[in-house]
Amino acid sequence: MATGSNKVIYAALIGNLLISITKFSAAIITRSSAMFSEGIHSLVDTGNQVLLLFGISQSKKPADENFPFGHGKEIYFWSFAVAILIFGLGAGISLYEGVKHVLNPSPITNYTLNYIVLGLSMVFEGFAWFFALKEFKKQKGDLGYFQAVKKGKDPTLFVVLFEDTAAMISLLVALIGIALNHYTGIHIFDGIASIIIGLILAGTAIWLARETKSLLIGEAAEKEVVEGIKSIAAKRNEVIGVNEVLTLHMGPEYILVNMSIDFVDDLPIGDVEKTINDMVVEIKRNFPRVKRVFIEAEEGL
Repeated sequence: MATGSNKVIYAALIGNLLISITKFSAAIITRSSAMFSEGIHSLVDTGNQVLLLFGISQSKKPADENFPFGHGKEIYFWSFAVAILIFGLGAGISLYEGVKHVLNPSPITNYTLNYIVLGLSMVFEGFAWFFALKEFKKQKGDLGYFQAVKKGKDPTLFVVLFEDTAAMISLLVALIGIALNHYTGIHIFDGIASIIIGLILAGTAIWLARETKSLLIGEAAEKEVVEGIKSIAAKRNEVIGVNEVLTLHMGPEYILVNMSIDFVDDLPIGDVEKTINDMVVEIKRNFPRVKRVFIEAEEGL
């Protein structure tokens, strides 16, 4: 059964594929640079959704001898690849097309078709954007939007939301550029709109890359999770103190925990083992995303 993230991606994939075909058809007929850039934008977004779905699929592969902690970080890698794709293809081609048409402007042959395509695209993109925003609101809870992106461990939702937001802004820019081209007769406005779309895509790509980089490198669990784990260990009579709690997100739903604990001196080895087992059980019960816990006995640091 598809999760909220999967539903958002599938909705965006179908919408962007249909929109890209429509935009390219209109661009070929009308010779609009802005419309061509919009077609590239939607095509890149379609490819991005395919990569995200592939990343989700790969991240669910079970652990094996070469990857003992599973493949959860695959989703972080492919989310980062999406940012590179947006920057390299989406922004690069849009900027190239825009500069080319500014230097050698050409008239648009059918304004009505462009207006119809852009209007329909706004409607379709608006539905996809609203759906992505709705799912993102469910995930973020009481957190603010920017705080939720910073703290979020599942990049798929905010990647799609960023893409759809950039798409809505780009459509508006394309509409303004084509309208100015139409009513002023100055043909460079079409190329200028394409350049602005390229800059929007570049900015989106840089932001996405920045937000997914820390997850790809290895980000710790939320502070409240770390403090909760520390509290579970510290409250036990067999424990003198908790030296440190190190956590690492191996995936959106996989936290690895490594703890250093100072146990009571002369505590029988059997009691140490039982205490460790009880702590691990309680930690996993209170924090379901914690999948592996390693505890080492060490004197206070």
